[in-house]
Amino acid sequence: MSDENKHNLLYFDSDSMRGLYEILVEWQQINRKRLLSTNIQQDKGRFCCIALSNPTEVILCDGSGGSEARVYDGHLFVQSF
Repeated sequence: MSDENKHNLLYFDSDSMRGLYEILVEWQQINRKRLLSTNIQQDKGRFCCIALSNPTEVILCDGSGGSEARVYDGHLFVQSF
């Protein structure tokens, strides 16, 4: 597992809710990840967000094609071209 997938706890803050929203949208666009959950609170007049990102994306496949992932004896096999 790469280091970027080991950490999925994030913190954001802004002086307005609109600003916080824009920061969250920008983070998602740059990092190409979804946020699994967010908790937004006010702290000393700022809007603060603690969020959990989705550290890995799940790809569903049926395994019927030659270039798809397969599971054998409890192990995942993926062939890249």
